[in-house]
Amino acid sequence: MSGKPWRILMLNGPNLNLLGRREPAVYGATTLDEIERDCRVVAAEWGADLDFFQSNHEGVLVDRIGAALGHVDLIIINPAALTHTSVAIRDALLAVGLPVIEVHLSNIYRREPFRHHSHVADIALGQISGFGALGYRLAIEAGVRHLQKS
Repeated sequence: MSGKPWRILMLNGPNLNLLGRREPAVYGATTLDEIERDCRVVAAEWGADLDFFQSNHEGVLVDRIGAALGHVDLIIINPAALTHTSVAIRDALLAVGLPVIEVHLSNIYRREPFRHHSHVADIALGQISGFGALGYRLAIEAGVRHLQKS
């Protein structure tokens, strides 16, 4: 790494603002605020700056992805339910051409069949699914290691 910290954009999709209250048996008891605090510490340990963002609106997420061009080195995204439906998010990620890591709290492949398809998986460096909030930490480490090799 040069003298400048890596810049990571961490995006979270619909309903993730309800973590800790929403189906804790599926998504865990950790809130999104707790995940953000933890991720900021982990990012700093890896020499990265973290921009953490959540929206329930597809277009807002698409706009945030577009604005990342030239300002971000890596995108980590939990598209939530938009994983399975949003070609717009996929297209935005392709348009900016930044490395992407997809994260899911639950293992989407052990859930309902409609959740087994991701519009992001095949364009991502990798996907971390099923490890709860730990998945975000793992994504930061994997992402920074990728950037260090690039």
